[in-house]
Formats: sequence, structure tokens, C-alpha cells
Amino acid sequence: MTTPATVARPAARPHTSAQPAHSAPAWTVDAVLALFELPLADLLFRAQETLRAHFDPNAVQRSTLLSIKTGNCSEDCGYCSQSKRHQTGLETQRLLSTEDVLTAAKAAKEQGAGRFCMGAAWRGPKEKDMAAVAEMVRAVKALGLETCVTLGILKDGQAEQLKDAGLDYYNHNLDTAPEYYGDVVTTHTYQDRLDTLHGVREAGLKVCSGGIVGMGETRRHRAGLIAKLASLDPPPESVPINNLVPIPGTPLAGSEPVDIFEFVRTIAAARIAMPRSYVRLSAGREQMSEAEQALCFFAGANSMFYGDQLLTTGNPRVEGDNALFAKLGLHGV
Repeated sequence: MTTPATVARPAARPHTSAQPAHSAPAWTVDAVLALFELPLADLLFRAQETLRAHFDPNAVQRSTLLSIKTGNCSEDCGYCSQSKRHQTGLETQRLLSTEDVLTAAKAAKEQGAGRFCMGAAWRGPKEKDMAAVAEMVRAVKALGLETCVTLGILKDGQAEQLKDAGLDYYNHNLDTAPEYYGDVVTTHTYQDRLDTLHGVREAGLKVCSGGIVGMGETRRHRAGLIAKLASLDPPPESVPINNLVPIPGTPLAGSEPVDIFEFVRTIAAARIAMPRSYVRLSAGREQMSEAEQALCFFAGANSMFYGDQLLTTGNPRVEGDNALFAKLGLHGV
């Protein structure tokens, strides 16, 4: 068993509220794996130390996610109900109107969300779709909310169009470690995802990128995902960690759930490896008890999806989240 003293620590950097430019970080797969193998109390202590060095430890960013175009996606992501290759019974939906999106965004703001995320089930947006999405971004931004979209693989110039519309964040998850990716997705490559993230950075947008736990991967694969995210220059400002919700009709429907303590270790390792990033407790939260969610916050999660629905999967209701916040002494941002 690795002891705390033997875990490699990157050199400390001065605290700043913005994600700074830097050279390649020291987090290798083996270094992240060593974090996973610490006694849980030692790992959580390290994670809390890291969180408190860079954030208010009792503040949790609340984001709402809306599906603006649902289903009929050409890709074969093994976890996703929206692929037209999977028989999940999902009802497809055309691109929403800006008016419908604005109504949802206003409701999210009234319920305490600080960021509004919009997701569309595409391999990537067509040019004819970009004007409509840009209009949505401008409208939501005008409400005073942070804006984020996830539209798939971007073509040259599309990130710049979104930036011009006022977009703050672009989400594009790496999902898992590079060597395991082909077991989950075959219709596009890991490099396709990295290329989109590079284009997003070049356009001056902030990056939201994380992954999914519970797809049959090993602990080393989970460490590999975190090491890859931490090696991006700079790391993502926002890192969603999803716990797979197995959906009937998808290839991963029969996946065995990951032990909650392994999931908590993943949150804590992400917090330590990416100290200035928001680490988001994302999909799968509905299946967690209040105590399990509290453990995730203690492990360094300081962001969560807030609202009744995450694209096509359920999420704890707002009233329950507010009650949990009161019990834990947390406040939203």
C-alpha cells in the first residue's frame, strides 16, 4: 500500500481564481493511481486541503442542463440513450426554439442555478444549426447566467462563432482513458475529442471536460482519465465526473455499478490533480443517498447539476437538494 509520503506532489503554485497557463503538469498515470491507493482518510484529507487552498469549501456551483435537441444521434457511444443505433425507446426531439430555452433558463435562475448548459445530440453541429444555437447563447447570457454548450465535434471556425455569441464554456468529455476508449465508442476517435478541445481553447473559450465511471473500466483506466485531463494545458476549468446510469437498450446496460468508495476516490483524485478546477458531481447522483453525496462533497466536489433532468436521465429534485445543502451548511454559487 502506498503511503502519503510516497505520493509524488506537483510543485505548489500561488493561488489565483483563474486557470493559469503552465507547462506540462507532473501527474502521470502512476502518480494518480498512487492517490487512488491511499487509505481513504488520507486521500480525503489531501483532497480537503487542496479544495480549501483554492475555493470556499462550503460553496457549490449549481448548473442546470437542458437538452435542446434530443435523440437520433449518428454516434455509437455505448453509454448513451440518444444514439439511433441503440433501441432505448427514447422519443426524439427537434432543436428547441430560443423562446423555449429562455423559459427553461429563467426557471433555472429562479431556482438558484448560476450556469446554464445546453446539450444537443449531434456528432457535431451543421452550419445551419449554428445561428440558432448562437441565438440561444446570447439570450441566456443576457439573463446573467454563465453559458455552456455541448454539441459534439466542432468544425473549424465553429468555436469562434460560439465565442462571438458570448459562450463561456464548451463541454466535450474525454469519457475514459485513451486505451479504453475504443471499448466504449467506435464512430469517432479519442484524438477527435482532443482536437475539439484544442479548437475550443484556441478560440478563447473555457473548457468543461470529464468522464464517466462504471463502464467496465479498471482503476488504472480511471487514473488514466484523470491524468489525461490534468495534462491538458491548462486543465479544464470544469471537470464533470459522471457515475454511469445503465440505460436499457444500450451496450452498457448490464454494467456492474462501481462501489461508492471507488467513485469517491475518483472525485478526490480529480480534485488533487486539478486543484483550480470545479469538480462536478454529475450523472448518477439520483441513485446516491444523502450521505454518499455528502462524502463526494467532502472529497472535493464543488459543483453539481441542479434540476430534475440531465439530458435524458433523472436528477434529484431541487427541493431535496436545497434540504441537503441546509443539512451540510453548503451554499450555492
